[in-house]
Formats: sequence, C-alpha cells, structure tokens
Amino acid sequence: MPKVQSGPAIGLMVQIVLLAVLDQIVGLSAASWLVGAAYAAGTCLMLTRGLRRSGATRLGPADRVTLTRAILVGGVTALTVDSFTRPAPVTVLVALTAVALALDAVDGYVARRTGTASALGARFDMEVDAFLILVLCLLVAPWAGGWVLAIGAMRYAFVVASWLLPWMRAPLPPRYWRKVVAATQGVVLALAVADVLPRPVMTAVLAAALALLVESFGHDVGWLWRHRPARIVAAPAPAPAPADAPATEAPAAPRLAAHVSV
Repeated sequence: MPKVQSGPAIGLMVQIVLLAVLDQIVGLSAASWLVGAAYAAGTCLMLTRGLRRSGATRLGPADRVTLTRAILVGGVTALTVDSFTRPAPVTVLVALTAVALALDAVDGYVARRTGTASALGARFDMEVDAFLILVLCLLVAPWAGGWVLAIGAMRYAFVVASWLLPWMRAPLPPRYWRKVVAATQGVVLALAVADVLPRPVMTAVLAAALALLVESFGHDVGWLWRHRPARIVAAPAPAPAPADAPATEAPAAPRLAAHVSV
C-alpha cells in the first residue's frame, strides 16, 4: 500500500488554528469547538481514505485548493453552531463563505491547467460544496422557513436513493448547467446570510434557487432512468412431459427471454 503523505493531517492542524483565530475574534462555545474539531477530524480521515483507495500518495495542486475551501467551511460550520443560541457574526460568516465560493472556481481551473484532474478531486470538491450549502441552509432556515433545508438536503437525498436504487449509481455525463445551478445555490444562500435584500424578495429568490435545483436533479435522475441497464430474464421452465409421452421425446430446451428493463 502506498504511503500517504501528510496533506490531510496538515489540513486538520490548520483547521484547529482557524478555530482558535475565530475564538479570539468572535468567541466560540464549547459546542462550536466540538463540532468544528469533529468536522476537521472527519475530513482528514475521509480524505486519507480516499487517497489510499485511489492509490495516490499526495494531494494534487487542485486538491490543496479544495482542502483550503474545506477548512473555511469548517469555520462556517463552527460559527453556525453558535448561531442557534446567539446572534451570528454575519460579517465573519459572509467573509469565510465568499472566499470559499470564490475558490470553488479556482480548484477546477488549477486541475485543468496542471493536468491533475482526478475522480477523487472531483468528489472532494463536490462534497465540500454540498456541505457548505447544507450549513448555509441551517443559517437561513430560522427566518426563511424549514423548506429552505430542502436545498441542502437534495444532494444527500440523491446519495441515499443511489444506495437503494443501483441504476442511480451510474456516472453522469458532464453538464455545464449542473455546475451553474450548484454555484447559484451558494451565491443565493450567501446573500441570504448577509441579509442585504428585503426578506420577502430574498425568500422569492431562494424559492427560485430551489426550483433550479429540483430541475437539475430531476434532469439527472431522468437521464439515469432512461439509461438504466437491462437484465436478461430467463423464460419459465417448460412443463414436464406427460407420463404417456414417447421415451424418445425430449423436453424443449429453455430459451432466454428478450432484455427486460430494470
């Protein structure tokens, strides 16, 4: 087994440093520290496991950018925990979120420019995006309504469905619109956290963002359904020959039925 370098562990240490800085700036409760540290440890473990499974020995340049984004999301997560019991530090939250969203365009560019794009890097990037959107939904839900959580839960509902329905595990073809919709969710939720628009207007914008997300996921599920694999189903076995049938008469050989869609 290849030796995995210390990239994920360094990310864990940087995450703890960021939490300490946030503690000095705005103060963090024990619960925030606990959740932030657990997030950092989970990210480190899953990234290390992903590196081992892929056979990689180090993080690529784009992966380091994504890891930086993941650390910023860890800071947003810790601050979100405290927002349930006291006013959220909106300026700090929006700043961390804005940098994380801006870097979302950087890691893909770096991967293409350096020729280091990988399945692990794409999955890491997607999971960081999904978790940030979920956390931002938790921040917005208290005033916008619980329905906003559907935006953050959509990705995880898709994952659960793929566990239950094998045909949903097939790789999807690249689709630029999918990336546009994902980026839109982050920007809209960041605006909602910043609270810069009248809330009725912001609620309408959030509803439009959710509609775009439903369309995007619906398109992907429809594509997977139309391209689901077929299976071959055997025809029923022939009935046994009558007792008075001639001894030389052999039963018909079983035939395979035509392809039947799953």
